[in-house]
Amino acid sequence: MKTVAFAGLGAMGLPMARNLLARGFRVRGIDLNARALETLAAAGGEPAPSAAAAASGADVLILMVVNAAQAEQVLFADGALQALNDGGIVCLMATCPPGAVERIGAQVAAAGRRFVDAPVSGGVAGATAGSLTIMAAGARATFDDARPVFEAIGQRIFHVGERPGQGATVKTVNQLLCGVHIAVVAEAFALAAKVGVDLKVLLEIMGGSSASSWMLKDRGPRMLQAEPEVTSAVDIFVKDLGIVMEAGRDAKAALPIAAVAQQLFLAASGRGDGRADDSQVIRSYYALNGTN
Repeated sequence: MKTVAFAGLGAMGLPMARNLLARGFRVRGIDLNARALETLAAAGGEPAPSAAAAASGADVLILMVVNAAQAEQVLFADGALQALNDGGIVCLMATCPPGAVERIGAQVAAAGRRFVDAPVSGGVAGATAGSLTIMAAGARATFDDARPVFEAIGQRIFHVGERPGQGATVKTVNQLLCGVHIAVVAEAFALAAKVGVDLKVLLEIMGGSSASSWMLKDRGPRMLQAEPEVTSAVDIFVKDLGIVMEAGRDAKAALPIAAVAQQLFLAASGRGDGRADDSQVIRSYYALNGTN
């Protein structure tokens, strides 16, 4: 499998495409951003004029788009699915609701192509380093055939189930934990700030205690900055925790802590901070507490 069509050359998609090129794959890319296509071409990739043109004769179609609606647009409305080789593999790597992924997988199978539900974790840094975690669900044989592609872009590669939607569920659980961890760090910092504790000292103490976590060490320092560099925006967690809540409704699973976290991210977005770094959910607490 040497020809890969790649839809979605954003902050993560573009470095993923570059890593595929570095491993000898032929990559045809599509994106609405002309500059991303220029960057792909400079790296040795081939900008395509349409989704159907990108997928024509390709062995694998990677969808690293924003949501399920965009994936459906590329596959069905824009003709990529029909243009893909017979028996070609569609790899949906975006974060999407499990129910939507299951539905898309069934449509792909009905068209005579294969499907892997393979969301990723690791952010821009992982995409750039080729060290993403890939949580793939689909027929084992299809997963095995797609594995060389996954190995070009990730280091921790897991087959989590045979059924499309199971990979999306694992990613949903990941985002539930990430969102709640960020929100609870913000809550703890907001309490300390309310009574005048130096947050730099607090971070040093907590970072070396049993209360420490990866999110505390990563997002904590950025919560102390007024305008930190954006590595993951508030609106990403508005979307992803929305997916968490949708998955909970579909499974009839109560998720009260995730629901509160989503409301805090939503409040930050509603005040105009949707494009700020997700660590700035702390502003919701400051607003509630009258601290800032």
